[in-house]
Amino acid sequence: MNREEQWLLKDKYGGEKSAAFFTDCQRLASGEPLGYLIGSIPFINCQIWLDSHPLIPRPETEYWVEEAIKVIAGVAPKAPHLLDLCAGSGCIGIAVAKAIPEARVDFVEIDPSHFPTITKNIKTNLPTFTNTQVIESDLFTSITNRYDFILSNPPYIDPKLDRTEVSVTDFEPHLALYGGQGGLELISKIISTAPTHLNPQGQLWLEHEPEQSADIKILAHENSFTCTTKIDQYKIERYSILVLQ
Repeated sequence: MNREEQWLLKDKYGGEKSAAFFTDCQRLASGEPLGYLIGSIPFINCQIWLDSHPLIPRPETEYWVEEAIKVIAGVAPKAPHLLDLCAGSGCIGIAVAKAIPEARVDFVEIDPSHFPTITKNIKTNLPTFTNTQVIESDLFTSITNRYDFILSNPPYIDPKLDRTEVSVTDFEPHLALYGGQGGLELISKIISTAPTHLNPQGQLWLEHEPEQSADIKILAHENSFTCTTKIDQYKIERYSILVLQ
C-alpha cells in the first residue's frame, strides 16, 4: 500500500481491509482527494469536516494561519473581531477562534452549500463558541461590520499559469480555485474594499501565488496599506500582510 492508502485504512477504516476500503482505494487511484474520502482533515489542532466538498485546506495555509494567530494574540484588543473571508470549510476562522477563545469571528462565503459544513466544524471544534456569524456574501457585498483582522485564502490561481494537479481541478470547486485574469481579480477587489471594513491599523492577510507579490504591493499602496510579503515553509512567497495606515 502507498502512503495515502495507509492513511485511509487507519483513519477511516480503523485498520480493517473491508470491501468499502478497496472501493475507496479505487476512487483514490482515480484521483479523488484523500480528504474527501476520509471526510475530514486536521488543521492546527482542529478536525475540519469536508462534507460539502469545499476547498481542502493546505499545509501552506496552515503555516500562515499559525503565524497570524501569533500576531493576533500579541497585538489585537482583548476581544478581537475577525473575518474569515472566502471561508469555504471555515478552517481559518475556526483555528483562530480555538487558539483565541475570546475572539469574535465571522465567516463569509459566497456558496451557501458550505454553510452546514462551516456550522459542523464550529460545533466540532468550538462546542461552546457563540461569538460568530456565517454570512452569505460575494466578498464584502453584504458586510457592514468593521474588523481588526481580515484573513483570506481567496481564489487566486491564474488560469494561464495553472500549476494545479488534475486531482484538484477534477474534484475541488473551481469557484474556490481560479481568480480570473492573472489570478488577481478577486484579490484586487478585496484590497480595494477592505479599508472600509477594517478598524484603524487593521490587518488584511492574503494567501496568493508568488508571481502576484509585486502587483499586490502596488494595490496595497494604492489603497492606504503597507504590505509585507512572507514565504511559507517551502520558501515560496505565499502570503502578504497588509496593514491599514
